[in-house]
Amino acid sequence: MTIPLLELKQLGVRYGPLWGVRHLNLKVGAEECVALLGANGAGKSSTLKAISKLLPTMEGKILWSGNCLARCNTERSVKLGISHCPEGRRVLAQQTVLANLQLGAWIRRNKTEIRADLEYCYELFPRLAERRLQLAGSLSGGEQQMLAIARSLMAKPKLLLLDEPSLGLAPILVEELMQCLAKLNKTGISMLLVEQNIYAALAIAQRGYVLEAGELVLEGNASDLYQNENLRRSYLGDKL
Repeated sequence: MTIPLLELKQLGVRYGPLWGVRHLNLKVGAEECVALLGANGAGKSSTLKAISKLLPTMEGKILWSGNCLARCNTERSVKLGISHCPEGRRVLAQQTVLANLQLGAWIRRNKTEIRADLEYCYELFPRLAERRLQLAGSLSGGEQQMLAIARSLMAKPKLLLLDEPSLGLAPILVEELMQCLAKLNKTGISMLLVEQNIYAALAIAQRGYVLEAGELVLEGNASDLYQNENLRRSYLGDKL
């Protein structure tokens, strides 16, 4: 059996006396896009933060290619190939687009490869090329999201953790962004995609998991989840 790139086994994350995530089992395979779905407060962002070592795990295991990451810190997780694009973009507003992208490559030393990946990001997001010397804070919301994703790519990840990339974007920008993510996935980058826009996420993912109050309530192939009436009623408000 193929070992998953990422595997969570009975993962638990706690905020003081309250559990943010409990008993979570999840897998992401090589070159796979997996959607992590649920309402606000379901534990989606906490899961990503635990994987990237921004939050401690209180129980369970995080495995990377079969190896436990118990002793791993955030810097080490980035070097292993885990890149986290957080909710809210969090670009450096007073730095240029170029400076933000260069910061994303902070763990790397090969300048030739860094330049090549910088050009790849400009090819993927042409508007960033046009605005490379502009301050990041002057960009539109959609452009800032493109910058946040491109900055994460500059770390040359094997796995991209994406937290609500479509949040606050106009529908036409959401479609454009999802097309870019699908294109990235086809290049071999695995993704764990946190989204409240369930339709958009399941359109590009191969599989999905649904969290409720920090616990897994549903999982399956993206096409099956897309057609699941209970999911659509609970999270999309569909009246079927």
